[in-house]
Amino acid sequence: MTAALIQMTSGDNPATNLEMARRYLQQAAAQGATLALTPEVTNCVSTSNANQNRVLQTEAEDITLAGLREEARALGIWVLIGSLALKTRDADGRFANRSFLIDPDGAIRARYDKIHMFDVQVSPSETYRESAGFRPGTKAVVAQTPLAAFGLSICYDLRFAHLYRSLAKAGAVVLTVPAAFSPITGAAHWETLLRARAIETGCFVLAPAQTGRHPASDGQRVRSTHGHSLAVAPWGEVLLDMGTVPGVGLVNLDLARVVEARDRVPALFHDRDFALPDESP
Repeated sequence: MTAALIQMTSGDNPATNLEMARRYLQQAAAQGATLALTPEVTNCVSTSNANQNRVLQTEAEDITLAGLREEARALGIWVLIGSLALKTRDADGRFANRSFLIDPDGAIRARYDKIHMFDVQVSPSETYRESAGFRPGTKAVVAQTPLAAFGLSICYDLRFAHLYRSLAKAGAVVLTVPAAFSPITGAAHWETLLRARAIETGCFVLAPAQTGRHPASDGQRVRSTHGHSLAVAPWGEVLLDMGTVPGVGLVNLDLARVVEARDRVPALFHDRDFALPDESP
């Protein structure tokens, strides 16, 4: 399998972002990719709830989903749309952060809603409350395809190792981690966590990312992201690091390496029951 990681600097205008994503998919296909992966919130990076309410759409109406399904069909490749910010019918008005796996016919083969919300204070000046605008998903997803079995996740999910162990035990051999990682946490933790998830599960990890300073409408706080889209092998080696420049990076995956890594260290099969620490006085 030849996978193309697409690194973007999405702004808050979905139409502009769609044209950028289309060009990158075309480049990926021209370079021989059978699978192309875009980052988290491919359609809109925005710090303004008011702007999101103006420009975001439901899944049925979303121009990015429709456009990238069309592009996958035209190019004859698989596409993992890292995620789209989408309106929902929820009573509280919160959005969904949803990943889509699209097949070469343009059909949606899997959907995954981000489970873990990024509610953190990474520095005195940088605070995120993702759950204020987005509602969490409740279901882990493994997508079985002719290419491989993919375990889907998004960004902050990366810190929850039990999710990835569950995906691997359910059959996943490739883990997807599209992201829009903070520069502060990215510099400290991004590569380490991705390599750990690969080593723990014996999976390939593909992590397309947003990068740089994101264009924003007047009055919005400008957001920056870490970049460094990574592909990691099951033994933990970094196969591709795209740095901080937007573009397309290709990596070849030999899925026999999953079997090899799991044969050498079969940790997925070594679970044992244990008692939790006694919390009584």
